[in-house]
Amino acid sequence: MKTLCLYFQVHQPLRFKRYRFFNIGNDHYYYDDYSNESIIQKVAEKCYLPANNILLELLKKYKGQFKIAFSVSGVALDQFETYVPEVIHSFQKLAKTGYVEFLAETNAHSLVSLSDKEEFMQQVKLHEEKIQKYFNKTPSVFRNTELIYSDEIGEIVAEMGYDGMLTEGAKHILGWKSPNFIYCNAINPKLKLLLKNFKLSDDIAFRFSNQSWEEWPLTVEKFISWIQNMPQKEEIINLFMDYETFGEHQWADTGIFEFLKALPGFALQQNFQFGTPSEVIKNHQPVSAIHVPYPISWADEERDLTAWLGNAMQNEAFEKLYELSEKIKLCKDENLLKDWEYLQTSDHLYYMCTKFFSDGEVHSYFNPYESPYDAFINYMNVLSDFSIRLDAAIPETERDKKVAFLSSKVKEQEALIKKYKEEIELIKKQKPKPKRKTSSISKKPATRNQKLSSSIK
Repeated sequence: MKTLCLYFQVHQPLRFKRYRFFNIGNDHYYYDDYSNESIIQKVAEKCYLPANNILLELLKKYKGQFKIAFSVSGVALDQFETYVPEVIHSFQKLAKTGYVEFLAETNAHSLVSLSDKEEFMQQVKLHEEKIQKYFNKTPSVFRNTELIYSDEIGEIVAEMGYDGMLTEGAKHILGWKSPNFIYCNAINPKLKLLLKNFKLSDDIAFRFSNQSWEEWPLTVEKFISWIQNMPQKEEIINLFMDYETFGEHQWADTGIFEFLKALPGFALQQNFQFGTPSEVIKNHQPVSAIHVPYPISWADEERDLTAWLGNAMQNEAFEKLYELSEKIKLCKDENLLKDWEYLQTSDHLYYMCTKFFSDGEVHSYFNPYESPYDAFINYMNVLSDFSIRLDAAIPETERDKKVAFLSSKVKEQEALIKKYKEEIELIKKQKPKPKRKTSSISKKPATRNQKLSSSIK
């Protein structure tokens, strides 16, 4: 019996406002609140809320026969709580059915697994706490940002106690092997790996509305028939995609919601079953280890890191960011720590990608910048201001101490100036005291005789 494993990524970045060179040192708020609020409200209306309603009906209808999995980034959860709390409530309804699994990931949806093991583990722990807080679930399966994976990353994930991990079924890694089996980490075989079937997943996520595609229109019957025609021994079909596929990337008028509604029923009729990642891992044994010496991802044709670290701008931004890692570990300032988290979100590097000139519209979707260079300059300006603030908060060298001392003195002077201005304004507003009235009768000067008379007395 073939098992379908449906997994959806839910993520929305916090976009930065236009932050210019002259803002450095003067403006410490980096976010474009208007864009962030309007975009997440639009996506919630078009995707999250209607799709969650459909899934809730399906989960209740099939009572355990239909199951799904999500990973929701911490950045997305923060925005849901601020702008659209009804989205969190709708996910909580799904969680309460008992048929939905929530996976762990990096809280900031970052690339930290490529740079700093300690920070990586800290972010995963923070995300776990949020999943527990919102959905009362403790994840047992891990999904790294953009399905990034390597042997070394997998070893760290196993060390953290996870049973399994999701990644891409990349051709250059699998070779002749099929993604439709369970594999294991090459260093620590205890970590089981579920590999995305990228062809079938992308048929839904990218090609569904493409009328020039030879298989258009894609129907549930056609899609399930492709799976039925696979070799019988290939029992696990991992369909991994962005949740925004439903209603946002593929609009409602394409029929994507009707496809989602019909999929479980028809699959079950054809003797398929659905399983969450943890169930698939529990019920199947790995056929072999896969060796991934260099990181892979689910992005672009190359399935590598070039979407985020493919040019000099991206690499410089990445290096400058994580040069601050040691210093940030000494920081206790909550505002700085929160900004540090959002600075790491992988989307900032994605906006700097120059591949969109050859890879089509995917890289320009929701990109708030006119060019990769604009994205780089804006990000580096923000990072420069953040670095100055961090230096002031955590001085290390004599130079840093002097900068911190001078900064504190400037702040003290500014506080005094503000205080004196307020006092001056207060004095100006006070009612002036009335002047003492003098007698209108003028006194005549005393004569010489009067002076003498006075002195005799």
